[in-house]
Amino acid sequence: MSEAAERAAVVAEARTWIRTPWVHMAAVKGAGVDCAMLLAKVYIAVGLVEDFDPRPYPPDWYLHRSGERFLGILFDRSHQVAKPEVGDVMMLRIGRCFSHGAIVTNIDPLTILHSFQPVGHVVEEKTERNKLLRLDTALYASFWT
Repeated sequence: MSEAAERAAVVAEARTWIRTPWVHMAAVKGAGVDCAMLLAKVYIAVGLVEDFDPRPYPPDWYLHRSGERFLGILFDRSHQVAKPEVGDVMMLRIGRCFSHGAIVTNIDPLTILHSFQPVGHVVEEKTERNKLLRLDTALYASFWT
């Protein structure tokens, strides 16, 4: 499969999770998922990463720890990029560390798909419309070279 086809497959798979309720550590399409498990399940389903499970993790670990647990898991499987492309991961700092992940679904305007607790479910949205996201802290990761 070409890189373009893989990127399109990531977005298509991610969109099948839209409206799945936000549930801490859950990973069942239509029943519940959080941002970490959404990313894991999407990239596993497309075949870009081998099956793995980052659980367990406490619901508020990012408020009490400075260790970059989420980045460690992500960068074990990908690499940081300066500018995202469709299908890449956007990481945001929430609390004391990078703890919220999303999938880039469009570049202009920057649009992401993520399981976002304040919304209560998986949503695809233009980042400029979500004032809760601290985009100044964003970093991006890619599974492609």
